[in-house]
Amino acid sequence: MKAMVLRRLGPLADNPEPLESVELPVPEPGPGEVLVRVSACGVCHTELDEIEGRTAPPKLPVVLGHQVVGRVEELGKGAAGFVLGERVGIGWIHSSCGRCEYCRRGEENLCAEFRATGRDVDGGYAELLTAPAESVYRIPEEFTDIQAAPLLCAGAIGYRSLRLAGVEDGERLGLFGFGASAHIVLQLARHLYPRTRVFVFARSREEREFALALGAAWAGDFGPEVNHRDTESEATKARKHEDGIDRGDLNITERTDTPFGPRAPNPEPVSGTKSTKGSDNPRSETRNPKSALLVPPLHAAIDTTPVWKPVLSALERLAPGGRLVVNAIRKEEADKDVLLGLDYPKQLWLEKEVKSVANVTRRDIREFLPLAAKAGIRPEVTEYALADANRALLELRQKGARGARVLAVGRRIDLKPDTRD
Repeated sequence: MKAMVLRRLGPLADNPEPLESVELPVPEPGPGEVLVRVSACGVCHTELDEIEGRTAPPKLPVVLGHQVVGRVEELGKGAAGFVLGERVGIGWIHSSCGRCEYCRRGEENLCAEFRATGRDVDGGYAELLTAPAESVYRIPEEFTDIQAAPLLCAGAIGYRSLRLAGVEDGERLGLFGFGASAHIVLQLARHLYPRTRVFVFARSREEREFALALGAAWAGDFGPEVNHRDTESEATKARKHEDGIDRGDLNITERTDTPFGPRAPNPEPVSGTKSTKGSDNPRSETRNPKSALLVPPLHAAIDTTPVWKPVLSALERLAPGGRLVVNAIRKEEADKDVLLGLDYPKQLWLEKEVKSVANVTRRDIREFLPLAAKAGIRPEVTEYALADANRALLELRQKGARGARVLAVGRRIDLKPDTRD
């Protein structure tokens, strides 16, 4: 089978083509395992962390990739719950011990023996791979193979981050960074919490305009830091004038349960197609840099960046008692010294909380996939051939496209099956 293999670690800047195209033997499913023929595999920033050694594979060579969509090719002895040809997905979690206190309470992501797809075992940058049946998931028919791939990590980890953030409908949420995960989180937050205003902080103008198109209340850069004592009153005035920034006029008359608590049953559509027309959009900081001062204190924030400066920016923008969730397996070292400038009274005092996200659980993926289908979430995807995996990784580092990146590996479903009579 064809595969893209990582043979040695090192900075991508020194070796922009770290993966080698090779032919490998077809893996055989062991007891309780499923052999999957891959049709699509998402490209994740965690792969950069693996390549550059921040979360290094325990052995080399290895096949990367943990956002896998494909079809059941073969069932190992005792593998149950699937049939040949069924469309399935595989995420970051490959296995855990199943015995420790964390596994017993459904937090196998914290298990000391956690093993990851595409790091501890071969992943989806290949035509076939194996996985334990308990770590394989059915894909809702609403998604194409290419659309479904980012949901298995970027979406599922975003879902977990949103749950850990403890957002309630009507609270203000900040998203720091706007890549594969955050653009899905924005759509999910608008579905679950229609009265919540989402403020997006991103480096590039394209990312900010993309956030506005998906329904963000405001989009701007990470800085400058603000004085929250003055921000609330300014924001109150601004909401009377800024187009679309106040969603308090939604008619919410009934509440139903969600995985995180109550929500209104009739939220606004989550996939916007309305053009924001660049600098003419009054909700964009690109029109007026002073509009950064219009961002009120945030009740919760999620950081999906690989660097440290956004963490301090998010902490400064939190309201008293606010919650910051850092959604990253590893952070890069380049700007780590900014942490020495932490201002405790401004950035951490008043019972602000910081929590990291560690991997995903199987429950996260099982719950999120049908919820994403119900919410009408559609990831923005740039597609690459398997042989172009190195280019996809390099462009991920360079932020060359918005949304997610996905490798097209084999035969796939491009359209939702026609279910009409």
